[in-house]
Amino acid sequence: MSVTRVLDKTSSLGSLVAAMSCAGCFPALGSLGVALGLGFLGQYEGFLFRKLLPALALLALIVNAWAWYRHRRFARGLLSVLGPLAVLSALLLFWSYDWSIYLFYAGIALMLVMSVLDLLRPARAAQCPPPN
Repeated sequence: MSVTRVLDKTSSLGSLVAAMSCAGCFPALGSLGVALGLGFLGQYEGFLFRKLLPALALLALIVNAWAWYRHRRFARGLLSVLGPLAVLSALLLFWSYDWSIYLFYAGIALMLVMSVLDLLRPARAAQCPPPN
């Protein structure tokens, strides 16, 4: 498994776990985190929400942009970059708006879907057609 795939999975899963620690900010993910036994992370809510979550989303953005550059698959690359962009936008730009929570949830969901898709069907670099 390549380094970019490992970093992508780590950052996507880490973003989800960091979001699960903040039940007040993200009620749906917070209740899921408590149901999974992650309630102890609540004491680290400030660090996880303010520092770790944006850092992991930024890492996912960088890794996915690099993979997009390497593989040159437009639709897949765009979808893989949109998730972290949505998370970062919701956290850093639009947090004061009511609809930002939906943007955040959509970004987290897209990050997870693209990570699972990458596990099931890894992207391959574009190939030139064979000469005739």
